[in-house]
Amino acid sequence: MAKYKIEVDVEQCTGCGACNVSCPNSFEMKDDATGMPKAQVKTPNIDELGCCMDAAQVCPVNCIHITETESGKKLI
Repeated sequence: MAKYKIEVDVEQCTGCGACNVSCPNSFEMKDDATGMPKAQVKTPNIDELGCCMDAAQVCPVNCIHITETESGKKLI
């Protein structure tokens, strides 16, 4: 089992792309049903945070959530 789960609240996402710029290996921008770009996690279950924490911290609407899978503790 992976150590961390990364999730994006797509409804909150404004499509600014800050997560993709700070962590392009983990986040990508894809158009939603209305054609607006929204952040998506490339690999939601990971063992190393790498730049994912940075991406979550630069998100202006705090729509990126990181959870420790074993304990269920929400890191951000």
